[in-house]
Amino acid sequence: MKIIIITFFLLLSGLSESKMSRHDKKMDAFLEKSWNELLALNPQNASYHGDKSKAHLLTPTHSEYHEQRRATMAGILENLESIKRSKLSEQHKINYDMFKQQMESQIADIGFKEYQMPINSEDSFHVRLAFISRNMSFKTLEDYQNYVKKLTQIPKAMTEGMDNLRQGLKEGRTQPQAILKHYPDFIQKYIVEDPKQSAFYAPLTAKPKHIDQSDMNQLQSEAVEIISNQIYPKYREFKSFMQEQYLPNARTDIGATTLPKGKEYYQQQIKEYTTLDLTAEEIHKIGWDEVKRIRKEMEQIISDLKFEGSFSDFLNFLRTDPQFYAKTPEELLKQARDISKRMDGKLPELFTKLPRQPYAVNPVPDSIAPNYTTGRYVSAPLDSTRPGQYWVNTYALEKRPLYNLEALSFHEAVPGHHLQISLNAELEHLPKFRRYNYISAFGEGWGLYSEKLAKEVGFYQDPYSDFGRLTYEMWRAMRLVVDTGMHAMGMSRDEAIKLMEENTALSKHNVRTEIDRYIGWPAQALSYKLGEIKIWELRRKAEKELGVKFDIRTFHDAILSQGAVPLGVLEGIIENYIKSNK
Repeated sequence: MKIIIITFFLLLSGLSESKMSRHDKKMDAFLEKSWNELLALNPQNASYHGDKSKAHLLTPTHSEYHEQRRATMAGILENLESIKRSKLSEQHKINYDMFKQQMESQIADIGFKEYQMPINSEDSFHVRLAFISRNMSFKTLEDYQNYVKKLTQIPKAMTEGMDNLRQGLKEGRTQPQAILKHYPDFIQKYIVEDPKQSAFYAPLTAKPKHIDQSDMNQLQSEAVEIISNQIYPKYREFKSFMQEQYLPNARTDIGATTLPKGKEYYQQQIKEYTTLDLTAEEIHKIGWDEVKRIRKEMEQIISDLKFEGSFSDFLNFLRTDPQFYAKTPEELLKQARDISKRMDGKLPELFTKLPRQPYAVNPVPDSIAPNYTTGRYVSAPLDSTRPGQYWVNTYALEKRPLYNLEALSFHEAVPGHHLQISLNAELEHLPKFRRYNYISAFGEGWGLYSEKLAKEVGFYQDPYSDFGRLTYEMWRAMRLVVDTGMHAMGMSRDEAIKLMEENTALSKHNVRTEIDRYIGWPAQALSYKLGEIKIWELRRKAEKELGVKFDIRTFHDAILSQGAVPLGVLEGIIENYIKSNK
């Protein structure tokens, strides 16, 4: 078996450098050149990936910059045609197809002028600018100096963001009013009275021992001046702009198909996020089929518990009974850490290869928590001084039920996003555009698959927690229904909220924040369930064809062996895995 597995992974990794064809070598050179060409347009990404020559610069966001990127990518696509795909090895054909698809998707996003809507219900350029430090390293004095230089550029970046929004208003390309009513307060959270308590100042609060105190004092003094006299005034201007200009004139329709070229835009987003050629109507039907299946399993648990009352009564019981809620943020975090650590101990039963980067369990930052999702994984560069982070939302504890916490932890930490994303970054045989790429259908499909996978190694012993797992699965199935419903079929926001409340045990607060997320981020929510369905389909096929030779550990290794890939490519990888192990 070991020989077969090693042969399989050598096959996936491609031929050694000495045996590569000239066509493969040409493809490698092309990908490296294209990567550097695109990185040159993005100083922040370049710095993240090790090129510190522009580490003091923010990446532009104005319309001319986006058109420059589109022209560059169009030129790269033209050059790609000079490479004969038919002459490439199987591995390089995958690289060819994935790179082409990535360029076409990004060109399409710019063509539909997504940059004119750089905000949604939970995220915005004003948030991303406040946390530019997350993707920086702070090891040398120059690192800190570069950060302070970036602070001076934030007002210009804010102006560019507002200019994009203004142009979107003129062209009828805005986010809906319904999901933005909290924005004045959302912006105000970043204007705290003491600049030293702001998110902008946070990286300067701790000084490495090898940096002179006088140098740090100087940088801290400069930062306070920049935050107080340059950044805060621009954030106040943004708040006034949203209150007086954007919100009153934003569109009242919620569907993406009501945007300019909206029907084409939504279909392109479906393809981008799911990697599948499905229509909104087809996805809507898949969603309802899954809802009916999951509902039967949920009702069986209610019956086993001998609960007296309707399905709706049971959901109300879960939402309101104090036994299902943490009393303090520390209690919620402690339970999340305990679940994650216990899963760490089960990973060798499920994988033969584990990532070397650790992760931490931390709360969602206070400034974004009120309108943020329940939890999220935040990655870190492999050479970072901080680990990956599983964020748990500790805001409004009465809306964060403990019966969902196992499923959330397995999705966001291990064996979900942390494990998958960290392993992806270690795949040094892949071209850079794949090592640092995130394909939603693959990543989110894996995260949802991981939730159910945990049941196979002894979790969800409490029936309420198992019901929580099912309500999370129902949540993702309902996404197929409400996302397509709102964006392509005329479903209202209230109708979507009602459907979600009636079919999941999510708190009503979570339901509203989730629905607003789907409205502002069309089609992304479709990727979870469709990706998970494909992974289970491939696993059942491997189990059937390999019989007693099936090894869950090597199957999972194979799924993750090539990083994030489109679902069609994943099918080919598992086909090779099955053939190799037969």
